[in-house]
Amino acid sequence: MTDSESERDPRIYMAAERTFLAWIRTGIALMAFGFVVARFGVFLREVDVVGEAGPTSAWRNSGISLWLGLGLISTGVLTSVISAIRHTRYVTAIDQGRFRQVFGSALAFGIVGLLAILGVGMAVFLIQP
Repeated sequence: MTDSESERDPRIYMAAERTFLAWIRTGIALMAFGFVVARFGVFLREVDVVGEAGPTSAWRNSGISLWLGLGLISTGVLTSVISAIRHTRYVTAIDQGRFRQVFGSALAFGIVGLLAILGVGMAVFLIQP
């Protein structure tokens, strides 16, 4: 198969589509998890009001779960938007035969960095007395 034939191979476009759908699923999962984390603080406040065995006042007064949840939701939205832009650029680059020259893994590493920061924030929140 020549280079021009391999560039028009439908399997390449289908692989790009599968990658795009995986990024969309990742964005949705991040948004859903962010919602759960944001609502976790509300749950802790409700438990504290109902019984004595609930969280301490430091947990009750802390709004960090809301901010961590909003951070995860924002990361999910950003992931979805960037993945749509990148998918369009992928297909264009494949059509022009310059895919390997244009794209790398910087987006994935950036998202991993954001998630690591949010994960450390959640860990600090959960180990507070």
